[in-house]
Amino acid sequence: MSSTEEHHGNQPASSKLMVAALGVVYGDIGTSPLYAFKQSIEASGGPSEQSVLAVLSMIIWALILVVTIKYVFIIMRANNRGEGGTIALTSLALGQVQNKAARWIVLSAGLIGVSLFYGDSVITPAISVLSAVEGLNIVAPGLEQFVIPITLILIAALFAIERHGTAVIGRLFGPIMILWFLTIAVLGLISLLKNPQVLKAFNPLYGYHFLMDHPGIGIAMLGAVVLSVTGGEALYADMGHFGIKSIKKTWIWFVFPSLLLNYLGQGSLILSHPEAIENPFYLLAPDWALIPMVILAACATIIASQAVISGAFSITNQAVQLGYIPRIRVRHTSSDEIGQVYISQVNIFLFLSVVALVLSFRSSEHLAAAYGIAVTGSMAIDTALAYFVMVYKERWNPWLFLPLFAALLFIDVGFFSANLLKFFEGGWFPIVVAGSLFFIMIAWVSGRQRLLVARWRDTIPLEDFIQNLKPEKPIRVPGTAIFMVPNFKVVPCSLLHNIKHNRVLHERVILMTVETTATPYVADENRMEVIPLDANFFIVRLHYGFFEEPRIMRALAMLRIKEFHFKLADVSFFVGREKLTSSAEGGWTLVSDNIFIWLHRNMLSATEFFRIPADHVVELGGHIEL
Repeated sequence: MSSTEEHHGNQPASSKLMVAALGVVYGDIGTSPLYAFKQSIEASGGPSEQSVLAVLSMIIWALILVVTIKYVFIIMRANNRGEGGTIALTSLALGQVQNKAARWIVLSAGLIGVSLFYGDSVITPAISVLSAVEGLNIVAPGLEQFVIPITLILIAALFAIERHGTAVIGRLFGPIMILWFLTIAVLGLISLLKNPQVLKAFNPLYGYHFLMDHPGIGIAMLGAVVLSVTGGEALYADMGHFGIKSIKKTWIWFVFPSLLLNYLGQGSLILSHPEAIENPFYLLAPDWALIPMVILAACATIIASQAVISGAFSITNQAVQLGYIPRIRVRHTSSDEIGQVYISQVNIFLFLSVVALVLSFRSSEHLAAAYGIAVTGSMAIDTALAYFVMVYKERWNPWLFLPLFAALLFIDVGFFSANLLKFFEGGWFPIVVAGSLFFIMIAWVSGRQRLLVARWRDTIPLEDFIQNLKPEKPIRVPGTAIFMVPNFKVVPCSLLHNIKHNRVLHERVILMTVETTATPYVADENRMEVIPLDANFFIVRLHYGFFEEPRIMRALAMLRIKEFHFKLADVSFFVGREKLTSSAEGGWTLVSDNIFIWLHRNMLSATEFFRIPADHVVELGGHIEL
């Protein structure tokens, strides 16, 4: 096992990792008390003892069933060498499927989950920061006019610092979140002690009976209760950075109790003072602490937003490596942590989308309608894929665990269905975002496969080409030619173009292919595979995990040490640059082809993506009809 794998595997739960996990993993779910309880009570029709106990019961059991049992104790077992998240889960599932139709179903489910995550990445900064700044309404109602401008300023600052990475400011996140959770726990406990009857909410029958007695209102409540578990999927997605044990311990012994105390405290406050429904979170604090709480909440929501934005960068990088989206420029912001990346196009897209959301919805209450759909849809996909992986890869008894996963999926689908009722209130937004991104990714994946088929349609098998080579023709010239190819079984078009136009062939020819594995990392000793062929031809296969960045020049240095002795000045990289057209006459195929052609035309070139020195690159073009 490589050092990278050890670092990202099953690390012990050190205090340093646990503090770091608090600063990254729990920001989203940790700031849910700002709005989740208030929205749920309002969805129930207003504060009453019955509605308060029902809402608390639903929130408590949502945290127990969805976050603790489902994610912490079950889905975390479906990890890809210690890494989690939708893409890691999709890669594991695809590894168990050979049937073409089944692979498309699994891949489509994974891409829908990824698309929904982007919707979540837009909504989280908007609702989190806005809900924190809305505390100014409690401090002084006259400050209400400044809520939107201050929110936009904080959001602009948040996205402005993203390009610097989190290596420096990340050290501050953990201590701030420790202070946040201690504060909300203490405030909740003080209120709970004044009215401990809310502890009856641990009885799940309060929530069940309310749903049965008030089905219409109950469904609306479910759509709001789910806000209390948003961010639960982050425990699974980020476990590779901090270790399963660290995330489990911080959740069970610190985060979960803090959230419970705060929700119970808000419930206790509402039972005693129903008018506190205006903003029960901030009204837990004494008057003198309101301004410090607004500041602390703003810091916590910025941390939560930063974590989900960084997650969008990370998942984009993984999608590029696996070929789900076109090549784009990825900048690594830390020399120590491979997961810290910055992608300017994603940052700009998220910033503009978040600003548009804030200006359109103008309050966290209105944004709450849009929030649940993205989260619950993603959670349902995680459950389905996890069952598939645990049964087919981990060999769990399918009939023994089917009832458990069916129950968890039933909860996810229930939450998702409840949120669908809010489609016209704002729920359309994440569906539009996710749907657009999904169709773009499907167009890219299917177009890429059709392009590869078209490239190889009239090509020559490499074995036949080498056997038919003559010593005197074409002329062999000094130097090493490296052809970047996705398929080493056929002669690359760029090699044929070079012979056709230049009538020469280098004395050493290397067909280099970069393969992204279904695992997050590849050990250095397994990085390179060299296969010698006749006529001084060689195949070099480079293996990278989907969390890694292909480094061709470093691989070239390894190649010089292990196999060949050549000067860099004598090496030429040949890459193809084709002009694409579509043969489709209409329908979805034509639309899909046009999307793919546009993406292909504007994607980062292989030279830039692999960071090959431009003065060593020869680009040879051609025309391909899809």
